[in-house]
Amino acid sequence: MHYFQAVPKYCYNLNMSAPVKIQYLKGIGPAKAKLFERLEIATVQDLLHYYPRTYQDRRLNTTPNEYNSEALVVLKGRVLRTQLVPAKSILIFKAVLEDEKGHQVECTWFKKRMYRAFRFDPFGQIKKDFHVNNEVWVIGRKQDRGAMFATQITVEEYYVAADTLTKLHAGRLTPIYGLTEGLTNKQFRQFMYEALQSNTLTETPEILPPALLQKRRLLSAPQALKAIHFPNSLAELGTARTRLAYEEFLLLATAWGIKRTQTKILAKDYSYTVKKKLLTPFREQLGFEFTGSQKKVINEIFEDLLSTRPMNRLLQGDVGSGKTVVALCAMLLAVENGYQAALMVPTEILAEQHFLTFKRMLQGLPVNVAILTSSTKSAEKKKILQGLADGMVHILVGTHAVIQDNVQFHNLRLAVIDEQHRFGVKQRSKLKEKTSKLDLLTMTATPIPRTLALAFYGDLAVSTISELPPGRQPIQTECATSRLAYDRVREEVQKGRQAYIVFPLIEESEKISAKAVTEEFEKLKKIFPEFRLAILHGQMSQAEKEDVMADFAAHKTDILVATPVIEVGIDVKNATVMVIENAERFGLASLHQLRGRVGRGAHESYCILVPQHAGHVAKERVDIICATSDGFQIGERDMQLRGPGEILGTRQSGDLEFKAGDVFKDRDILYWAIEDRDELLSQDPGLTKPEHVLFRQKLQELYQQNWHLIDLS
Repeated sequence: MHYFQAVPKYCYNLNMSAPVKIQYLKGIGPAKAKLFERLEIATVQDLLHYYPRTYQDRRLNTTPNEYNSEALVVLKGRVLRTQLVPAKSILIFKAVLEDEKGHQVECTWFKKRMYRAFRFDPFGQIKKDFHVNNEVWVIGRKQDRGAMFATQITVEEYYVAADTLTKLHAGRLTPIYGLTEGLTNKQFRQFMYEALQSNTLTETPEILPPALLQKRRLLSAPQALKAIHFPNSLAELGTARTRLAYEEFLLLATAWGIKRTQTKILAKDYSYTVKKKLLTPFREQLGFEFTGSQKKVINEIFEDLLSTRPMNRLLQGDVGSGKTVVALCAMLLAVENGYQAALMVPTEILAEQHFLTFKRMLQGLPVNVAILTSSTKSAEKKKILQGLADGMVHILVGTHAVIQDNVQFHNLRLAVIDEQHRFGVKQRSKLKEKTSKLDLLTMTATPIPRTLALAFYGDLAVSTISELPPGRQPIQTECATSRLAYDRVREEVQKGRQAYIVFPLIEESEKISAKAVTEEFEKLKKIFPEFRLAILHGQMSQAEKEDVMADFAAHKTDILVATPVIEVGIDVKNATVMVIENAERFGLASLHQLRGRVGRGAHESYCILVPQHAGHVAKERVDIICATSDGFQIGERDMQLRGPGEILGTRQSGDLEFKAGDVFKDRDILYWAIEDRDELLSQDPGLTKPEHVLFRQKLQELYQQNWHLIDLS
């Protein structure tokens, strides 16, 4: 086919046919429809937009490409002979095939022997299909053992060449889908083929404006859907992905563009004045001077707060760059103007860390800070809720509990969200609903590439703390065994230094073979009998945690054994070793945060990762941390590993769950979308022209489903 056929006449009809439920597609029915529901596929249209997870190149004699696998064998041959081989615990069926070049290949199937009489032949269907001289396609894996045949394979799938539907599974770039229990890829491909033959495909509306289709030489929607599922070539697959990725990028970029316009017309009904009643004494008692980068960022935030428009700013900076103290300055500006401020974080551990940090930094100042999480006792919670309602609580630190309906503020004007990628758009929106107008500051230690910020945070200003405080030491990071790590701990503590040993869990779990800090603490006391050890974890009371951290800061203990409760907020300059057990259990951001607890003083510092059973991705994370301490590099690799939805805080709400696009591989397409978004909105800000109606309707549909970003009414 010619990829760039003439764009079909544009359809302005909004009264399209009602969606066809998936159960009415040939071969599915009510029972299988329930399996598709697990994949969030309710209609045939949903099925068409459920794109393959990857592909296998099952063509014969193909050139190497990303969908080839050396271990995968794709064979089309004629059956020469078959043999049933009984063994002690299994049954083996073998078939010798001859390919078009005369090569003979032995194909093998294994079935577990059942110690009872078979009521059916486990190889019955295979025997029928593999009768002598029949032509078949076989897909399998090479067996690594010598034999009389040049190739021996264990069969994973086979198809009779004469069958009509074999063309879906063999001899082509074959789609591989993400499945649920009860569905196979063979079934899924056949259902997808039925969907592509249905009226649903031909009635799929073309939402992209014709001018953009022509400008970017894109496939039509039906052409792209056919090609993404059953591409005839790698080139056709690339063309289909380009079209579908462009549509995804353009939709979201346009949504944020509209949001940015709407934000600009809002006006605050309150104002700030820099009174310095709290800010000046706060800075005087900090004990350190702000870096030039921190001062710049504070000025940017204060300018936003003093303006007549609500602030919507992202604060990004590496671990240890001082984001928390910058955010606290903004909160104090709100408090000294008679307003309340809230800090929302994703976990109770993080909430406790920030609460303790705020209490320490604000000691002696007339600022009432409270913490609210799901673990807050009823009596204490009642007291906090009353303090929020009457204004006696000035700063609230909390988890998702902050956005519960029963939490009412007296005069909330500033909200800060830490680790914003851990919250969905809906959750951030719910926080904004706590008051009529709100200044919003979000923080992340995972820097967002400028392109993504432009495309997906069009209404968001970005501030970056680009330098670390003076005196920070480079941290030597390595992967080692527990024994070698503990040797380093002993060596450093004998010099008068201190160390952290971190474990991922508090108690043993049958499902997760991670070391439990409570059990390991007892073992470590025997390993280091000459040193003073303390334990810190999330199940301890607030007072116990404060005492343990105070003792460690005062060097009353030498080794702190902890869970990730120490990830942020602890600043002990004498601590020079961080040992992270079960390092594969931690994400990149957490590993980088934990490493940032050392290297704060004048002494050489070390971070030692001790993985146990690291898979490919976990090993890659460990390798990245050992290779660099640059938070921006780590942030970009983190985004590549986890995906932008998780990093940008949109995975929960679905607005960055790209099915076709990849913001790293498809940067050129992303730039197209940003450029075309700007041109589109400059020409038709309300998307009211007839050729833009379906695109506008799709935006509104996505908003109603899950975005909560824009209002196109």
